[in-house]
Amino acid sequence: MDVLRRTSPEVTILPVGTELWRIYFRGGRHPTTWERMRDFGPSAGARFDHHQEPPGVQNRKILYATTGEQAVATCVAEVFQERRAINTRRDEPWLACFVLAEEVPLLDLTGKWPTRAGASMTINSGPRPRARRWSRAIYEAYPDVQGLLYASSMNAGERAVALYERATHALPALPTFNEPLSHPALLSGLRRFAANLGYELVI
Repeated sequence: MDVLRRTSPEVTILPVGTELWRIYFRGGRHPTTWERMRDFGPSAGARFDHHQEPPGVQNRKILYATTGEQAVATCVAEVFQERRAINTRRDEPWLACFVLAEEVPLLDLTGKWPTRAGASMTINSGPRPRARRWSRAIYEAYPDVQGLLYASSMNAGERAVALYERATHALPALPTFNEPLSHPALLSGLRRFAANLGYELVI
């Protein structure tokens, strides 16, 4: 912790109007909504959960999303990486886009900060328990940081974000896009993503 406090953060500010995309699940054991941050954690499958151990419902919350030209493809790559299959039915996956209503300062993990802080770029792709420990330390060392900007390990380093509950103020009242992944209009894009990623497509 002291090392982090002595290491100045490299902050990237997502400006007002930034589009963020996410896939969330309306069904299954833990149904949610497009804007809801997850308060249960840390989850073994999540890279940057900043929740304290042991896992449970906490005041700390997180929301994972993507941004940039490849945002939707990155969503798909990240969410369905475990089975390498894009299942448009299981647990009712929905694709949502929302636009930030306020700016959000993120610690940038895509540059030299990890090296300066004693880590490396493997924070974006290495063991998840270690990445979660880093996220907890970052959260506690930098109270003005509202989340993380990181490189997707599943889609060629495209930009992904993990928003802490500190960023709740920036979420809009309504999304700009919110449709089930099974929507016919999304099928051609999903087929393209599946082919590019080497994933199976289950429709």
